[in-house]
Amino acid sequence: MRFATYASVLVAFFLILAKVVAFVLTGSMAMLATVVDSCLDLLASLVNMLSVRQATLPADRNHRFGHGKFEPLAGIGQSTFVFGSGLFLMVASLGKLGKGYEIDYIGVGVGVMLFSIVMTGFLILVQAYVVKKTKSVAIAADKAHYTGDLMINFSVIVSLLVAKYFNFYYVDIIFALLIAVYLMHTSVAIFKDSLMMLTDAELPDEDRAKIVDVILKTKGVKGVHDVRTRSSGDKLFVQCHVEIDASPSLAKAHKIGDNAEDAVMKLFPNAEVLVHHDPYGLKEEHPELWYDLGVDIDKENKEKTGK
Repeated sequence: MRFATYASVLVAFFLILAKVVAFVLTGSMAMLATVVDSCLDLLASLVNMLSVRQATLPADRNHRFGHGKFEPLAGIGQSTFVFGSGLFLMVASLGKLGKGYEIDYIGVGVGVMLFSIVMTGFLILVQAYVVKKTKSVAIAADKAHYTGDLMINFSVIVSLLVAKYFNFYYVDIIFALLIAVYLMHTSVAIFKDSLMMLTDAELPDEDRAKIVDVILKTKGVKGVHDVRTRSSGDKLFVQCHVEIDASPSLAKAHKIGDNAEDAVMKLFPNAEVLVHHDPYGLKEEHPELWYDLGVDIDKENKEKTGK
């Protein structure tokens, strides 16, 4: 994970240097948009590097659940900068409307964009490998952002070529505005995801339904309730009450609980699972509302036990 963040910082730094030179030579607003985007990439990559460094620290006496919350905190900061930069780019592009201008050194601009595409593509391959191995939320978000950059780089090439061969320079402003909208849209998505993690939101409905299903299929489990989930960085936390016969020994009940935990961790290897054992048939209130999942736990319990 740390290697991926270092690679991201280096790629963003070199792309900024190349794009600044290209913008100075061409004067293209679309090229300026990519400069702004690469500056944001560098900022985001630096924040990611620091947040991943903190988030991967092991749990300690004062942080028994680890340091995973550093990732969404960094995401909140990133989203603010990204939205502000998109707004700035939009205002700058609109200021060019009605003012005649030309784009010079188009060949240099296209060459820089091709260089950016190669570098960004290499980085995405590295990030995809790391995400596959670690399931990191921060690296996955960075990968999604750079994937969007590929589309931006292709759009700038189209903008420059249209300006050169069709003498239609306003397409440059159009693409700059589209990139600005993309940046602002991306910032809102980052903010929402970060906020959901900070507020301990439940996992998606389909994931929670899978958790309920594998627990109910565990041998010895006759029911399940009070299933709660949350995420913190690249870690997931799952807790639940499993219902088992009251007659087995404590050792056997413990083994059934362990099997239920193992079943969940096969689904989510980065999960920490806590199971509480309840005697089957115990009458108690289960206040949580599962209908929003499309999962009726009482119905599934009855189908499994016939009671």
